[in-house]
Amino acid sequence: MTVPARTRPLKVGLQLPEVERVAPWKDLATMARTAEQAGFDSLWVGDHLLYRKPGEEPKGPWEAWSLLAALAAITERVELGPLVACTSFHNPAMLAKKADTIEEISGGRLILGLGAGWNEPEYRAFGFPFDRRVSRFEEAFTIVHSLLRDGHVDFAGTFYQARDCELRPRGPRPGGPPLMIGSEGPRMLRIALPHVESWNAWYAWNGNRPEGLARLRETVDAACRDVGRDPATVERTCAILVALPGAQGRPSGDPEDDAAPPLAGSPEELAEALRAYARAGIAHVQLVLDPNTVQSIEAFAPVLGLLDRG
Repeated sequence: MTVPARTRPLKVGLQLPEVERVAPWKDLATMARTAEQAGFDSLWVGDHLLYRKPGEEPKGPWEAWSLLAALAAITERVELGPLVACTSFHNPAMLAKKADTIEEISGGRLILGLGAGWNEPEYRAFGFPFDRRVSRFEEAFTIVHSLLRDGHVDFAGTFYQARDCELRPRGPRPGGPPLMIGSEGPRMLRIALPHVESWNAWYAWNGNRPEGLARLRETVDAACRDVGRDPATVERTCAILVALPGAQGRPSGDPEDDAAPPLAGSPEELAEALRAYARAGIAHVQLVLDPNTVQSIEAFAPVLGLLDRG
């Protein structure tokens, strides 16, 4: 698929439905193709298993890696990624194997977002340990980034082992997909920042407004300096909640998400809001649309056109 040259100030991605509604694969495929045709730069899926809130029916999304493989097969241009993959849900060597396989299916379009997870009910329900999550992440991350970068690792830790492990064959990019860390925790940042290409903020962390990013930017900058990394070499990305016609509030698994008001307005106002994110140092955003439908993708398309015109 050939895309005209653009002067867009930042990449604009789309998160597909998680628990906003039960979206069958037919709907997700239509949304993915529509988003690619409309000019979105990336597609993202959440890596969760089950949400439980008191007084509500449990909700759950489809399994993330199966979706990513399917999305890679039906798209041609957009980047793809988990927002973000929970290392607790996967054997880390197998996670690297899945990532390299989706790299191959997509022709080198995967962005591998990684995190330690937070939602204890799904850990309990699916039988994953919830304790010492950051320590477990550190070991898992070591295995994942070593395999994807070098193709080989020999690791024996407290939680995971990958002895004389190799990735064969390799995907189209010799160093594997770019890595992204989704965390604001100091220890998580120290573990990941020596190795990742980008960092991601969920919209609730900054109040869903560009002016709320200053504190987070300072935290990431300081963590980069602590590990000897030039802060300018880490791409900054951010999820954004956007209300479009028909919005009724986004159901989510985290009560903190409910406190962040969505962005809303005319196409011109939304385009200017995204420009403000670019001025705040954000290079790539992941839009969470309310309602999260094909019609909303089509309604947002004029905003992309305005951004492409500068």
